[in-house]
Amino acid sequence: MFALADCNNFFVSCERVFQPELEGRPVVVLSNNDGCVVARSNESKAMDIAMGTPFFKMKGLFESGKVAARSSNYTLYGDMSRRVMNILRETIPDMEVYSIDEAFLNLEGIPEEQWVPLCRGLVKRVRQWVGIPISIGIAPAKTLCKVAGHFAKRYPAYRGVCVIDTAEKREKALRLTPVGEVWGIGWRGAPKLSGLGVKTAWDFVQKPESWVHKHMSITGVRTWKELQGIPCIVDETEERRQSICTSRSFADLITDRDELSLRISDFAGICAAKLRKDGSAASEVGLFMHTNRFRPDLPQYYPFVRTRLDTASDTTREIVGAALSLLDMAWKEGYGYKRAGVLVSGIVPCDEVQGALFDSLTPEERHRDRLISQIMDRVNSGGRNLLRVATQRPGHYADGIRREHCSKMYSTDWNELLVAR
Repeated sequence: MFALADCNNFFVSCERVFQPELEGRPVVVLSNNDGCVVARSNESKAMDIAMGTPFFKMKGLFESGKVAARSSNYTLYGDMSRRVMNILRETIPDMEVYSIDEAFLNLEGIPEEQWVPLCRGLVKRVRQWVGIPISIGIAPAKTLCKVAGHFAKRYPAYRGVCVIDTAEKREKALRLTPVGEVWGIGWRGAPKLSGLGVKTAWDFVQKPESWVHKHMSITGVRTWKELQGIPCIVDETEERRQSICTSRSFADLITDRDELSLRISDFAGICAAKLRKDGSAASEVGLFMHTNRFRPDLPQYYPFVRTRLDTASDTTREIVGAALSLLDMAWKEGYGYKRAGVLVSGIVPCDEVQGALFDSLTPEERHRDRLISQIMDRVNSGGRNLLRVATQRPGHYADGIRREHCSKMYSTDWNELLVAR
């Protein structure tokens, strides 16, 4: 059996931990540059504020005080996620962190009669120790856990934990679940299935396997089996990422090459740090830059360039250096750039890196760069970005992004701790 621990309205909940005046109020969290809604409280959902709503369309609600808005504060959310996951891991070590606000817990070896008391204890402990409300769905397959989690979240009578462990419970849950809410189908797959007469998850599992394979391929068959309680989804953390991308949209168009090079250096540095966290190295570095496609009155330019490294690397100096060399290739005067990003690919495990016969760096230089990068990781833990290479932007990589409604870094910055009066 598996359990899915899911933080309720996570970004909003993180804001409410340190701003209790937001409890019970409609709250939305905005995307980068305060562009659109990416998280909503239950009160906001009740006002029919949809995900992805552009902020400018609801400024009237914000200015009148009917809705509270906060800019994305990913440093805070990441730290709160780490605290929640540590509590879950202390109780059930066999855990797969699926996303910033979700984790699958393997209940194998735990007696059945302990599942609900154990999980309700986790719900209470996370709420008490971190301040984040969570819901837990228990079922024999991960997709079915998602279904159980939806019921745990929506109906207070479950007290935070819903179990689907019998055929009767499974049928009742699937009959009440719209097919568009099924993990692996979603709003993209729902219209097609609806046109074929499939309205609920129960309608879906009643179809023959051959029908599912014809209309949804092998991925749909896995979902079909999972909804019947047959585990088909492996631990995704075991699969090494094939590429890593870091990109941002800018609040204002960038026309200065030096300014763009600072941003590109930051993006490349973040990619390198992610490689090291995964125990990986990349053999290719790519760079893309976009002008503003919503400004047809301005000249448009969308370059993408890439280069192959002599030897796969995870060091900040080499990844940043490669990205800046690509900027030299792609840069053109006379354009205003609205978005840019760095992509690293050709990823291999660090202990399987094959050296090049004519490497541009000596083994001693590579060892030195690796040590420097490891020191940077230790100092910069928690998103502080204190140590950088000289070509990186001063301050934080998010500087220059519009964040007019951002809360403080309550849990990661000594200067922004809550003050008791």
